[in-house]
Amino acid sequence: MKVAVISDIHSNLSALRAVLDDMPTMDRVLCLGDLVGYAAEPNEAVELLRKKGVTCVMGNHDYAAVTRDVKGMNELAARAALWTAQKLSEENAKFLRSLPLENRVKLSGKLIYMVHGSPRDPLWEYIFPDISNSLLLEAVRAIQADIILLGHTHVPMQRMIFGKLVLNPGGVGQPRDMDPRASYMVLELSDEPKVELRRVKYDIDATAKKIRSSGLPEELAARLYFGW
Repeated sequence: MKVAVISDIHSNLSALRAVLDDMPTMDRVLCLGDLVGYAAEPNEAVELLRKKGVTCVMGNHDYAAVTRDVKGMNELAARAALWTAQKLSEENAKFLRSLPLENRVKLSGKLIYMVHGSPRDPLWEYIFPDISNSLLLEAVRAIQADIILLGHTHVPMQRMIFGKLVLNPGGVGQPRDMDPRASYMVLELSDEPKVELRRVKYDIDATAKKIRSSGLPEELAARLYFGW
């Protein structure tokens, strides 16, 4: 069984389409939140994910867009979240409100746990790739699962801790590992799951142009070219 894992689309329709086009035939697609925020096509991105039947959890930008609660966000993120809140259709806002903070799915005999941030703080805690083994164990200790999927950092990660495979697919719509290409993972589920990190070029110019013409901050367009 093949499962695609995506995260942090951030209203970047061009990047999302490129990733979906790049995918080999998948049995399931899982999304770790932040469908919206930062870029200028929130409705189009949400509608495409809904159309594809992608299983999603809620991210902090999704939460901010439907609640207008931007406490804890930096100025750029807050401005984008409030802009998104004004642009979302009621149908798409309702879909985002319905997303769970965490989810568990069992596929090919493997129990998979999905969350945007961390099990301890589903919306806000960052788990970066250089986290120590002791801190990583502390963060995921309570989760009974074979595979733990995390997003939020926009940085790919693959770690094994006490028999649990911990993965972050990186960011589709706003990578932050100094590689501007969209990032996602493909899992081949078997007794020993295989993980493939895939990077996909997309039309950054098109996304940046839409950000600029929308009135969103220029920095949100410029950073896409640098992968940060």
